Amino acid sequence: MTEPPTQHSHRPPHPPSPPFSGTGGTHGHTTVPLDSTAQLLTRVTAQLSTQLSLVSRNGTRRPMDRTRPPAAAGGPPSPYAPGDAPPTLLVVAHGSRDPRALRTVLALLDRVRDLRPGLDVRLGHIELNRPLLPDTLDGLRGADAVLVPLLLGRGHHVKHDLPAAAAAAPFVRTRIAAPLGPHPLLVEALYGRLVEAGWDAADDQGDRRTAVVLAAAGSRDPDSAQDTRRTARMLEERLGGVPVVPAYASAATPTVPAALRRLAARGRHRTFVASYFTAPGRFASAAAGAAPRTAALPLGAHPAMARLLLHRYDQAVSATGPAQAVRLLASA
Repeated sequence: MTEPPTQHSHRPPHPPSPPFSGTGGTHGHTTVPLDSTAQLLTRVTAQLSTQLSLVSRNGTRRPMDRTRPPAAAGGPPSPYAPGDAPPTLLVVAHGSRDPRALRTVLALLDRVRDLRPGLDVRLGHIELNRPLLPDTLDGLRGADAVLVPLLLGRGHHVKHDLPAAAAAAPFVRTRIAAPLGPHPLLVEALYGRLVEAGWDAADDQGDRRTAVVLAAAGSRDPDSAQDTRRTARMLEERLGGVPVVPAYASAATPTVPAALRRLAARGRHRTFVASYFTAPGRFASAAAGAAPRTAALPLGAHPAMARLLLHRYDQAVSATGPAQAVRLLASA
């Protein structure tokens, strides 16, 4: 691409700078103040750095990357040069025998592609569905990839399965992003699904009979339960103080039916079930079956979910090294 000619503006000459009043002045000649010289050198250095970043090692000019989003104000700098292709966003889903799950995940990935045109977005499953994660990694040999778990908390899959899959694929330069939850965007998706299921803030917020059960898959990992409880508190705030009780489909207590019974014993007979699942499946169906009225749909392809996947991706890309990436995962 030919560079456009530089437009020179006709400016009046700068007035002469006053002579330097310290030692070492010249004999009658104008001397530029030292602070002005330092500022000039700083500007020249910055301009040279910008120009050099646009030149590849063989001396040719790199094409402008129009797929990369602008850096967030005040955020950490990206480790990738402006001319480099961004790493692949590899969404890691759990997998399900329910055929609706794969369709839902594919719809979510389409939303992500719409939000970030040109970004390479791929899918890998931990089990039950194709493509499996090792197969997707095998197709990325020699590339950079960020593994973004389509998982809601810090459980076994996030802590063990994803690092193991990355270690088994040394031919791909990988980073592992934090799980999706807890995060305000998840809360927005949960709220949106509750509204679709009949939640009306005007009627339900001040009703002392109203409560919400946050139905999650469950895990034996205490960090996962902590993440779910934190999401429940955030959703409770979003609902204006209406009680939100976490409950689980497996591996943890209380179960969804038990939580509903406890709420009824406290006079909370108008209860909603918020589905804290990324896609339809066995656990989501079981939770919905226990609901006294229509349960909210799983998070699925809600627009906030697509934004959250990109947010976790951008966080991992901006991490300056493995240690920071580990801290990001642990503190999410």
